[in-house]
Amino acid sequence: MKNNYRIVFMGTPDFALPALEALKAHGYMPLALYTQPDRINGRGKKINFSPVKSFGLANDIPVFQPTTLKSEEEQQKLRDLKPDLIIVIAYGKILPKAVLDIPTYGAINVHASLLPEYRGAAPIQRAIIDGKKKTGVTIMQLDEGMDTGNIVSVKEMDIPPHMTAGELFDALGALGAEELISVMDDLPEKLAHSIPQDHDKATYAEKVTKDMGHIDWTKDASVLDCLIRGMYPNPGTYTFYRGKRVKIHRASFEEKDSGLPAGTVVSTEGGCIHVACGKGTLSISQLQPENHRKMAASDFINGYQVKANETFGQ
Repeated sequence: MKNNYRIVFMGTPDFALPALEALKAHGYMPLALYTQPDRINGRGKKINFSPVKSFGLANDIPVFQPTTLKSEEEQQKLRDLKPDLIIVIAYGKILPKAVLDIPTYGAINVHASLLPEYRGAAPIQRAIIDGKKKTGVTIMQLDEGMDTGNIVSVKEMDIPPHMTAGELFDALGALGAEELISVMDDLPEKLAHSIPQDHDKATYAEKVTKDMGHIDWTKDASVLDCLIRGMYPNPGTYTFYRGKRVKIHRASFEEKDSGLPAGTVVSTEGGCIHVACGKGTLSISQLQPENHRKMAASDFINGYQVKANETFGQ
């Protein structure tokens, strides 16, 4: 081991895995993992383990899956582990003060935004949907609020013009892991120099919903481009064509107006479906018809004999 820190790690989805791998590689292997209870796949009745649980099983680390950390019984189990530090990454629960008070160094969290901007559940998707040019990761000390604790460390990154939320998840997961190791290598000093957030500048990133993915062609093409990228791969965006729902997976935009009503197919040049918007044109390059696989727009054009002046959205 690189040090004698007794670390308890709390997390659930894939986003937490780069940090776990980095901790392992740098000698900070957690003594226990906490993750959400197993979920049952409704269709196949198959039990699905979280990525964090799978990591624990593969590395012989004890895994705890309480439904709540508010009970005295669960808090005592945590005390018995005698942790020096709790590391939280996308765990899915707010930790009670009684839990935060257990470790010697408290709890730190890797959050996928430049706090105090985008506190809450969906900072990665919201940054792209809102057309942000920069984002990053913030490592903060956890308190009882929703992403309100003191800032320990911040690392910025640019958001490339065509990046999707899925790609940004991967990039920020790696960036967060890198920054976490930087903090762990100098933990007492970094914690001692943490700074309060400016709460007056706080914004909130509420969870994205399927309904948000319904394309409104009267909006600017640039806005729709951000929405499509920010909602990809989940929950995705969609429109209607010949009365059937069609998911849009990949698109780009042109600021030049076609002069046609919003939702009208301008052309199918270059194997893309160019659709008029409230301002500009959206060029769809990959989509998925209802009950079909995803496909290139060129295949959709040929299969459905898409013509100019047809409409999307009806």
